Amino acid sequence: MGTFLFDKVVFGPVKSRRLGVSLGINLLPCNKKFCNFSCIYCECGWTPRPGDERSPLPTREEVYESLASKLQEMKVNNLRADVITYAGNGEPTLHPEFHQIIDDSIALRNRYSPGTKIAVLSNATTITKPSVRSALMKVDMNILKLDSARDETIQLHNQPRVKISAEELINNLASFNGKVIIQTLFLRGRYNGKVIDNTTPDEIEAWLKALTRIRPEEVMIYTIARATPEGGMLIKIPEKELQGIAERVEKLGIKTQVSA
Repeated sequence: MGTFLFDKVVFGPVKSRRLGVSLGINLLPCNKKFCNFSCIYCECGWTPRPGDERSPLPTREEVYESLASKLQEMKVNNLRADVITYAGNGEPTLHPEFHQIIDDSIALRNRYSPGTKIAVLSNATTITKPSVRSALMKVDMNILKLDSARDETIQLHNQPRVKISAEELINNLASFNGKVIIQTLFLRGRYNGKVIDNTTPDEIEAWLKALTRIRPEEVMIYTIARATPEGGMLIKIPEKELQGIAERVEKLGIKTQVSA
């Protein structure tokens, strides 16, 4: 099975490895990935190159109507999602009306499904933008990526299309003063003739030091579970090994969740 794109603005609910029953929201094109990372493990495939023709983003009104309709339908059928999750075909915070859409979603959630949480899965590259930061401070689960605390690994692993350093990223994550959940995907393999492994002792030590600075409310540790775009050269990390990493995080006093 190859990589895939979400073909709707609202999709699911689906069973998520990390979040339970999740109602997904895609603020990005339904026919093309839209992101400022091009992670080698992304289930949505490679990020199109700069200069490629762009596809339109769903409007704030389209998102509102789609989410309202789905929540009403679920309420009539006595169904409830554990979480409304902003992820989709790339980086959700790149939508120019992200803040307003989050406000709309909170209002709709409160009206139709008060017990449901709102989560955003982001690569953390836009969190210094005031409107994005403000929106993330409002959601229940502000889930931000940190796959490595080392520049060279971030470049290989995430292939950012924006200039970002590990130090800058860690400082920005720490600025949330604990109102952040860190998500980290561990893997091994090869890409473009280079060894990929963010589980080495040096990698783990640097990552743990970063977590002591960030002091997140939780860390989500996981590994690849679906097709990846690089051609099958990446290796899933065994659950036992992920649990060993989690134990080291928990010794720092940080809640940890493992999904293998």
